[in-house]
Amino acid sequence: MSQQEGTPSTQTEVETMFDDLDVDAPLVGIVMGSKSDMPVMEKAGSELEERGIRYEMRVMSAHRDPEVVADYARNARMRGLKVIIAGAGLAAALPGVVAAHTDLPVIGVPLTSSSSVGGGLDALLAIAQMPPGVPVACMAVNGARNAAVMAAKILDA
Repeated sequence: MSQQEGTPSTQTEVETMFDDLDVDAPLVGIVMGSKSDMPVMEKAGSELEERGIRYEMRVMSAHRDPEVVADYARNARMRGLKVIIAGAGLAAALPGVVAAHTDLPVIGVPLTSSSSVGGGLDALLAIAQMPPGVPVACMAVNGARNAAVMAAKILDA
């Protein structure tokens, strides 16, 4: 039978089979541009843990390792992720680069640092001013915990 005759595509059949599997794969990805962002971004992980939501946390730079970021975002859905939280300071490119390479919801967390402008205003504007077609939800500066709350609401958990 061809696909035109009503048989679902192989990809759809495989996706359907995986939907029924109960695996301990993370549902939320938490990424940040630098290890120095970890203390703030760990607040998102703590909130997800309190809610019983599985997550993974990675450090990857949109500027230093753009291919790593692109691969992570492209493969996120296949690995079971449903939402990605991306924290970044200064130019704050990470949330937008992630959003450019996935159709999953991306929540951006602008981060402040010793060299940020206006206490993180630079990062806030970079995340909030995404171009049409590349949406990123934007939390408050250092708002990692609220990003996790938003992720939980997206997951309806």
